[in-house]
Amino acid sequence: MNQENTSYKSGFVTLIGRPNVGKSTLMNHLIGQKIAITSNKPQTTRNRIQTVLTTEEGQIVFLDTPGIHKAKNKLGDYMVGVAKRTMEEVDVILWLVEPTDYIGAGEQAILDKLRTTNTPVILVINKTDTVKKEEILHFIDVYRKELDFAEIVPVSALKGQNTDELISCIFKYLPYGPAFYDEDTVTDQPMRQIVAELIREKALRLLSDEIPHGVAVSIESMKQKGKLCHIEATIVCERDSHKGIIIGKGGAMLKKIGSQARTEIEEFLECQVNLQLWVKVKKDWRDSDFLLKNFGYNPKDLSEE
Repeated sequence: MNQENTSYKSGFVTLIGRPNVGKSTLMNHLIGQKIAITSNKPQTTRNRIQTVLTTEEGQIVFLDTPGIHKAKNKLGDYMVGVAKRTMEEVDVILWLVEPTDYIGAGEQAILDKLRTTNTPVILVINKTDTVKKEEILHFIDVYRKELDFAEIVPVSALKGQNTDELISCIFKYLPYGPAFYDEDTVTDQPMRQIVAELIREKALRLLSDEIPHGVAVSIESMKQKGKLCHIEATIVCERDSHKGIIIGKGGAMLKKIGSQARTEIEEFLECQVNLQLWVKVKKDWRDSDFLLKNFGYNPKDLSEE
C-alpha cells in the first residue's frame, strides 16, 4: 500500500430507516448538493441512490435506500428488498430514527435485522430541532438498551446540526484504502434519472395524498442545443381520474409541476431548460415487472436473495 493509502479512508455507508425519517434530506446535506428527492410523503425514494463525499480524510460513498415498510405490491417488494440487501454490502450502517421513546413495530423489525449483522451500526436520532435538548438524552438511553450501537449521534438534517460530528464518527469505522471515485464525483445516478426524480418530487409535493405513490416519470428525450436543453417527459399514473387531477383545470396543475421542476433542473444542469410534460395512464404499473423495469426499478436485481 502506498503512503497515501495508509492515512486515507474510503468505504460504503447505507442510510436505513422507516419511511419519512429524513434519510434523503440528511444525505443531500452531507454531500452539499441535492441529489435525492424529498417530500413529506413516505416512500419517496424508490431506488438505491449512490452519492459521494470526498474530504482530505477520505471518501464516503452513501447509499440512500427506500424506507423499510410493509410492501403492498411488486414495487413495494422491490423497495424493501433493495433496502435490506444494501445492509449486507456496506462498511457502516446509519439507522435514522425520530426523537421519541416509542419503538414501534416498524423499528422493531429493523432492530431484528440489525441484530443479525456484524456491520457497525450508528444510530442517528434525526429531527432534534423538534424537541427539547434535555429530552434527547432520554431517547438515547431508550435506544441504547435495544442494541450495542457503535455510536449514537443526534442530528437535525434539516438545520444541519451536528452533521460534522456524524461525518467524524463514520470515518472512525471505515477501512483504509484509495478512493473509489474521482474527487469531483457527486453521484452515480444518470442525469436522466435525476431529472426524472426532480419532476416526480414536484408531483409528490403538489398532488393530493392518494395519487403520488401511483406516479412515475419517464424521460422520453433529452437533447442539448447550444445553451438550451430540450426535455420531453411523461408523468405516468394508474387511473384516468388521477390523470385529470395531475393535469388540473385548464392544465394549471401540470403547468405548476413543470414550472417548479424546470427551475430546479436548470439549477442542476446549469443551463436553460425547455420542459415539455405529458400525462399517461398505465393501470397497475406498480405490479407489472415489465413497466417497473421500464421505469428503472428492476425486480430481477433481487433474484439472488
